[in-house]
Amino acid sequence: MKLSDFDFDLPDDLIATRPVRPRSAARLLVADGDTIRDRHVGDLPDELRPGDRLILNDTKVIPARLSGTRRRSGDAGETEARIETTLLDPQPDGEWSALVKPLKKVRDGEVIRFSEALSATVMGRGDGTARLKFNLVGDAFDAALIDAGAMPLPPYIAAKRPADNRDKEDYQTVFARHLGAVAAPTASLHFDEALLAQVAERGVDITHVTLHVGAGTFLPVKVDDVRDHKMHAERGEITEAAASAINETRAKGGRIIPVGTTALRLIESAASETGEIAAWQGSTDIFITPGYRFRIADALMTNFHLPKSTLMMLVSALMGSERIRDIYAHAISERYRFFSYGDASFLVPKAQTRP
Repeated sequence: MKLSDFDFDLPDDLIATRPVRPRSAARLLVADGDTIRDRHVGDLPDELRPGDRLILNDTKVIPARLSGTRRRSGDAGETEARIETTLLDPQPDGEWSALVKPLKKVRDGEVIRFSEALSATVMGRGDGTARLKFNLVGDAFDAALIDAGAMPLPPYIAAKRPADNRDKEDYQTVFARHLGAVAAPTASLHFDEALLAQVAERGVDITHVTLHVGAGTFLPVKVDDVRDHKMHAERGEITEAAASAINETRAKGGRIIPVGTTALRLIESAASETGEIAAWQGSTDIFITPGYRFRIADALMTNFHLPKSTLMMLVSALMGSERIRDIYAHAISERYRFFSYGDASFLVPKAQTRP
């Protein structure tokens, strides 16, 4: 498989820089087998069946973009440099891995001050990143970060406008619970409380799982042969209660429908060859490409993805490469809005035999 197999031309004006309001007013492309229907997210309950189960990722995005200063004393007096930081991953020792720009402006042991309350010491540097040890931990760190930080908007939005206070609401799901993500599970951004209630009234169950989306989700694939690409690892958890509910739905013949590629990757990582799932906790770097045999996901609600991205490979695996090209061609011709703040698709592959 070549990287070029997953490329397509997208008009720049179809890249959404703000979500529609209300959330459920976004458009929904329904691709069910060989058919395509143009609907809205608010119509999703009509596309579901009583006994289905939606899988939602309840990770909570941290305001991971920080702007700070580094002060240094020398023969010429005190100098100051502006330092831009994006938190990437918490480390087991309490430190954070972070992108720091310009990295050459900081040395090991120096302090970057982000606000009166929040600062970090540079513990080590390498390959464009640094290890930072913050002056606060626990709830005090969370509160100071919320006050000082900005939402880590994807590069294709950040290139068009800076993050603002509106993004602190827009770039967070209404059911976010567990802090740890530096990117949102964007398909879930379309849900509001009213839509969740309508889903429940339809007789559709909802299960929450947690996968902390990392900044690696935006990293480009740089190899020509996609089989040589190494996926970033992301931390996740499926509780015993969640696993039991999923297994019960499958046993009764209901469909398992993850909302977002993060929820799909997590449940596929935890599923056995026979499609059973158990409580699970750890990191996953599962890479789903055409030819993959899905163990547990029967359909997928997801946004429209970047050309040549691993997520384009995932939806191609679910629907078939030719079929997904037709779906995306339709979306472009009908002027659907693309990427994190864009519209959604509901992808139902042709019937397949479950494991």
